[in-house]
Amino acid sequence: MKKKRTSVLLAGLLAAAGISLAQAPAAHAASCDGTYTIVVGGTGSSWNNDGFTGNIQQHVGYPTTIPNGASARAGVNELNRLIRDQRAACPWQHAKVAGYSLGAAVVHTWVTENWQTFDNVNAILVSDPKRQAPPGANGGSVPFGGFVGAPLAGADRFFGNVPVKSICHWDYVCDESAGIWTYPHNHVNNYPNDFNVDHHNDSANEQWYNGAWQPW
Repeated sequence: MKKKRTSVLLAGLLAAAGISLAQAPAAHAASCDGTYTIVVGGTGSSWNNDGFTGNIQQHVGYPTTIPNGASARAGVNELNRLIRDQRAACPWQHAKVAGYSLGAAVVHTWVTENWQTFDNVNAILVSDPKRQAPPGANGGSVPFGGFVGAPLAGADRFFGNVPVKSICHWDYVCDESAGIWTYPHNHVNNYPNDFNVDHHNDSANEQWYNGAWQPW
């Protein structure tokens, strides 16, 4: 019973707005002009309701009902398929990958696993549960690692040479030191500009923590 209650708590802690389970339709190669931007929503989101706005070429659809290692792995696999299909069609095009909450963990994991074989790409991580301290404390995937499983469990900075922008503002999901009482209000409300992908440039390699800039 204790494990069940903890799993339910974790589902709440990593949840994002939305309830649809719809999967993305079959994707066709986007234009080769400009940056190819692909986004991954959080728990409870769907490919057509993930909160991201701006000049987006692709939304990733994956099972988001339960934030665990299996859902993260499915997201990583689908992201990898879509971004590599686009790269095959447009080999010189820059790719920008953004994710929120569970989706940030998906993007984080994808960068860790693919930086050696995929270049000309940058990543935006909004409220990443796999964020490794400092500043602050590690993200929420660390204390719940035994329940969620790999690859969602744990924290790291294995980004290789990929520029990564991490954003975490007084949010327990990406920083345990924020305090559990800040959830869900801060998790849902502290990123009003960051869901607009046009707010992030293609070479940002930095952290924004509690409203202040931090180097890696």
